[in-house]
Amino acid sequence: MMGVLLVDKPSGMTSHDVVDHIRKATGIRRVGHTGTLDPAATGLLVLCLGKATRLSEYLTGLDKVYEGTMELGTVTDSHDKDGNVLESNPVPEIDVTEIQNIFNTFQGRIEQIPPMVSAVKIGGERLYKKARKGEVVDRPPRTVTVYEFLASSYKSPEVDLYIRCSSGVYVRALCHDAGRIVGCGAILSSLRRVSVGRFTINDALPLAELNNLDAVKKHLIPMGNALDLPKVLLKDTLECLVATGGTIDEKDLESGCPVVEGWVQIQNRNGALLALGQVELFGDKMHGGMPVGVKIHPKRVFI
Repeated sequence: MMGVLLVDKPSGMTSHDVVDHIRKATGIRRVGHTGTLDPAATGLLVLCLGKATRLSEYLTGLDKVYEGTMELGTVTDSHDKDGNVLESNPVPEIDVTEIQNIFNTFQGRIEQIPPMVSAVKIGGERLYKKARKGEVVDRPPRTVTVYEFLASSYKSPEVDLYIRCSSGVYVRALCHDAGRIVGCGAILSSLRRVSVGRFTINDALPLAELNNLDAVKKHLIPMGNALDLPKVLLKDTLECLVATGGTIDEKDLESGCPVVEGWVQIQNRNGALLALGQVELFGDKMHGGMPVGVKIHPKRVFI
């Protein structure tokens, strides 16, 4: 059994806890997630099962959408409500428009410093392990993109949030930094991930309902429907060519290749994913070396 599973993660569980739950429910060991959620966070967790774990690298970097709540006036070492309280400050008079103006300064490509309480590795050790020992170390900033950072509503001290961002953004770090600008500090008090790429929470199933093999199998997304990469359809009887990693010409396809470079999904007529391949233009000496077609080189073979 293989495919992609959309899970609505409950609060209080780590992403690895969810993976373990699915392993026990299905008896399948090859299960992995494509981007963690903090234990307190809820929402969409995208899992890969069986051979689909080899798709993880193409799903991990997808854009994310979150909804949540920021609480002004509190500062913790983890930037959320689960950390140790470092400061408790009065909240100044401020309205939602002023808060939005502050949020606007974080939109676009920004440099973000990961929180000390995070899974980032520094010197071969997870930051949260260093934090448990009372260590505070320099963390190199990471370039991330925040497409939208919106204050949906405000009732002191809580701000309702909507965030659309690239992979790698720490929403609690955004809240911490915005709170510093407000002048009283802030923490992320709740967070829910509502989409990953084109996958949405509306298509996910609560973890509590995924307790056996049949339930998981019923909700698996086939590998051929899991990626947004362009597709090419291989002619019948040529699957052996893909299985051995042979180069594919356009004559081997049911129709032409939609791109001239990059990755494509190589599928059969039934929509089954046979492989992921890289496309390249090739020339012909009779045509002066000008590009005259494409070749596809299978790189990730699933048959």
